[in-house]
Amino acid sequence: MNYEIALKNNHKIDFEASLNINGSAGIHPFDSLYTSGQLKPYRAWVRYSTQQFELRAGLQKLNFGSASLMRPLMWFDEVDPRDPLKLTDGVWGILGRYYFLNNTNIWLWGLYGNNDPRGWEFAGTNRHFPELGGRIQVPVPKGEAAISYHHRIADTRNSGLVMPEYNEVVENRIGFDIKLDLVTGLWFEGSWVNKNQELGPFTNHEILNAGIDYTFDLGNGLYMAYEQLLSAYDESAFRFQNTNSFSLFTLSYPIGLFDNLSGILYYDWKNNRTYNFINWQKQFNNLSLFLIGFWNPGIYKIPLQGEGQNLFAGKGIQIMLVMNH
Repeated sequence: MNYEIALKNNHKIDFEASLNINGSAGIHPFDSLYTSGQLKPYRAWVRYSTQQFELRAGLQKLNFGSASLMRPLMWFDEVDPRDPLKLTDGVWGILGRYYFLNNTNIWLWGLYGNNDPRGWEFAGTNRHFPELGGRIQVPVPKGEAAISYHHRIADTRNSGLVMPEYNEVVENRIGFDIKLDLVTGLWFEGSWVNKNQELGPFTNHEILNAGIDYTFDLGNGLYMAYEQLLSAYDESAFRFQNTNSFSLFTLSYPIGLFDNLSGILYYDWKNNRTYNFINWQKQFNNLSLFLIGFWNPGIYKIPLQGEGQNLFAGKGIQIMLVMNH
């Protein structure tokens, strides 16, 4: 549900509210059947905006960065590139953005009431403290670059991991990303998360991603993208002793005006596992049909991405019908 109030001098106030109502069922032939469903707020925000400024408060999506498949700057969301709808929970908070005339823009945010772990986090947030952060994004020749920062008080109790338990752990994050549009698209994205308590290898977390994409002039246009990601947990920053490395590849090809075929492949170098995903989409006026096939290890070893990650464990087929109203 959306509503907008126009004000003088191109100022306006608008609202958005939506619910996430979903249900799913799965069957393992001749063995088991499972079902699940939920109803919860998805977005609920109000925004005041001018031509160069906006201030948005409420339950909202907050994400940024250059990478597309496995993002080091997945700080506040869990968008799964394999999800055709790209659904992700929002965060409660206030976000202000100012856009300069030279395309530089500044973000400032304050979050509160988001206690569960998000994205790459392994520990929740202490419910008694707000989270604060910001980002500055500037134009550079052939592209744009940005630096981001976030501060929170983490709570390592009940993390489910073997580590010291503290209810107040100061955590600071610094992120950097750049994207260039040359002959091909090129990007680099990195994140460093540091905690002020001694948590063994979980004291520091570094994530780096470099990627390239290109659309080949074949048929209707074949899009291909490749990313290489390195993730490391270290007692001392940038030692890169406990690492995971992933190669990520995707392609997409429009078969016609109403059909598109795409695929995603992950390779986990540490565990020597391959994750395969293919999706055929067909459009019928207000309806979209997705036929999804996946061939993955039974035990997932890739970082959390989306609520439905377990639905892609093992081998299977999914059929999704989406109505756009």
